[in-house]
Amino acid sequence: MAKQADSKTHSVRGSRTGRPIMALLDLLGRRWSLRILWELRGEPLTSRALRTACDEASPTVLQARLTELREAGFVELGESGGYGLTPLGRDLCEMVMPLHRFAERWKR
Repeated sequence: MAKQADSKTHSVRGSRTGRPIMALLDLLGRRWSLRILWELRGEPLTSRALRTACDEASPTVLQARLTELREAGFVELGESGGYGLTPLGRDLCEMVMPLHRFAERWKR
C-alpha cells in the first residue's frame, strides 16, 4: 500500500512523495533548463544573447524556462537587463561540474 504524502508536503509533478529531489530533477529535466543554467555559468546574458547561445531556442520556451528558473531561485534578472545566476544557481552549477567532467571522459 502506497504511503500518502502528508498535507504539509507540496505537490510535485510526477511524484507522490513531494520530495525536493523529485522537484529539482523535474525542473532540470525540462527542455532547455540545464542548457540555460550552463550558458549563464560564466556571465549574465541578455535574452537575445541567451537565445543565440541556446542554438536559437524558441523564444516562448526560453522565456517559460527562465520564468521557472527564476521562480525556483536559480536565475535572476539583473539591473542591466541580463539574466544571471543567483548564488543558489551558482551552487547548482558547481554540483553539475563533476557530471560534466565525467561526460568529457565518457565521450572519448
